Amino acid sequence: YRIPGDFAGEGSDRAVRWEEIGKRTAWRWETARVRPAGCTGGERREEKAMTDAVKQLKEWIDQSGNIVFFGGAGVSTESGIPDFRSTGGLYNQEYDYPPETILSHSFYEADPEEFFRFYRNKMLYLDAQPNAAHRKLAEWEAAGKLKTVITQNIDGLHQKAGSRNVLELHGSVLRNYCARCGTFYGVESVTGSTGVPRCRCGGIIKPDVVLYEEGLDSATIEGAVADLRAADLLIIGGTSLAVYPAAGLINYFRGKRLVLINKSPTPCDSRASLAINLPIGQVLGQIEVR
Repeated sequence: YRIPGDFAGEGSDRAVRWEEIGKRTAWRWETARVRPAGCTGGERREEKAMTDAVKQLKEWIDQSGNIVFFGGAGVSTESGIPDFRSTGGLYNQEYDYPPETILSHSFYEADPEEFFRFYRNKMLYLDAQPNAAHRKLAEWEAAGKLKTVITQNIDGLHQKAGSRNVLELHGSVLRNYCARCGTFYGVESVTGSTGVPRCRCGGIIKPDVVLYEEGLDSATIEGAVADLRAADLLIIGGTSLAVYPAAGLINYFRGKRLVLINKSPTPCDSRASLAINLPIGQVLGQIEVR
């Protein structure tokens, strides 16, 4: 499934639109961009900027009737699930093989025993509970404001919090299936076994997650594209927007306002109507919708 290029590229119609939006919201970008305490300006000014940013976001949410949320690993870190790329994340730890290698389709095929040893130890956090961000998004959906959650996470916490319309770009650890006969199994088929889990037919029970070298599910992508095109407000949270092709999906957004909430800046911050560099649960937890 083809993901479009940078819609802010020079000479494109999309670039003109973003330039026009930038002119209209330049003051907002300067006053609403928020960073954690300790940055220049002092804590008092930080707190005021935070308050202003949350007020602005709440106003846009109240005005919107079709919100889409696009989230990454940072949404679940506040539930105790480590992310991949930040300091202390999975990719900054030492193993016999890099995580990208172990979590690849070719490694899964070549050494399933080692794959499942790593997978059980590092990819399953079944005791994790939804945090303020998960709960708030489910609340917005119940209120009829949020239409879809598009997530790169595989932990199932959005559904655990009560969200119903969730598109899981990278699958879910809670679903597993036999690679030979297609029979589906729950996560206990992996946690309750040792070595390589096997189906009754003898086939390997494979987690229903997208490994490196595997393509994203076309139906999930098509649903995400349709929802992004129809949204009037896109909130992106807890992601560095570094994982492609998933991150490229945001290029399908045609709405008026783009909000980015992430602890560190992202490559797309300059495109945003509002960028807040704080933990997403801390931000969303303050917003009550009417």
